[in-house]
Amino acid sequence: MTEQSRDRFRTVARSEHPDPVLLCLLAAAEHGPVLDPDDPGEPPSVDALLAACEAALDRHASAVRLAVAQRAPTGPEETAALLAAVLGGRERFHGRQSDYRRLESSLLPDVLRRRRGLPIMLSLVWTAVGRRAGLAVHGIALPGHFIVAVGSPGGGEEYVLADPFHGGRLLDPDDAERLVAAAGQDFSPALLTPAQPLDIVLRVLGNIRAWAAERPEHARTQLWATELALLLPRHPAQLRLERAELLVRTGDFLGGSAEMDAYAQILDAFDPDTAVKVRQEARAARHRLN
Repeated sequence: MTEQSRDRFRTVARSEHPDPVLLCLLAAAEHGPVLDPDDPGEPPSVDALLAACEAALDRHASAVRLAVAQRAPTGPEETAALLAAVLGGRERFHGRQSDYRRLESSLLPDVLRRRRGLPIMLSLVWTAVGRRAGLAVHGIALPGHFIVAVGSPGGGEEYVLADPFHGGRLLDPDDAERLVAAAGQDFSPALLTPAQPLDIVLRVLGNIRAWAAERPEHARTQLWATELALLLPRHPAQLRLERAELLVRTGDFLGGSAEMDAYAQILDAFDPDTAVKVRQEARAARHRLN
């Protein structure tokens, strides 16, 4: 991603109504444009990639609008079933356990091309298509497994839960509780609050960081995901240390050590013991220049 593209990411993230689809597309462009296997020509520009992905979402939304006109669903359960028939059925958007081992499962252009991805990415497709089709579809950030609500949870209106990872399978409250319990947490109705756009993007970038952290040869992938997360207006402060350590790991010893020293100054006020350890890391990084 060029500096201009990162400026665009920062601007969208800090706008009044940040668009998680656009932010995820811009993040994916950092990894590199998706090549069309049927087109051996030059890779598309970032703008061409964005336009192609937006066009794909619009096509799926048109199919959903047509199905709505033909079937006239009378409530959220019928609407969810219709979305499952179009997106999970005809278009075959779904996930498998093997998708957790692939970086492409967190990159929206690849998800749109392969119709496969992590729960959060498939849920993002559902919400984006639903919005374009005039339907109320919201992402629900359950711990460990992202799902959607069709309808308006929290607004006193009817809604149902669906799992795009499993093709749009409807979930009852007990199913939601089991998903939360599987993640080692207690269920609370507050967990069914629609996820905020920037929280979705931060979680997507967190998935990319986690994928790369398990594969040391992909430190640069972890670095760009960390740097994009730092451009969001709200992010964990510890990401600054993660970036510093990744700079050192990728060979920028001076830059990484300087970042560590700056982070240690912040820690001095409330965690002096950790500040000492971070400064020791910074010194060790500088010594690697000898």
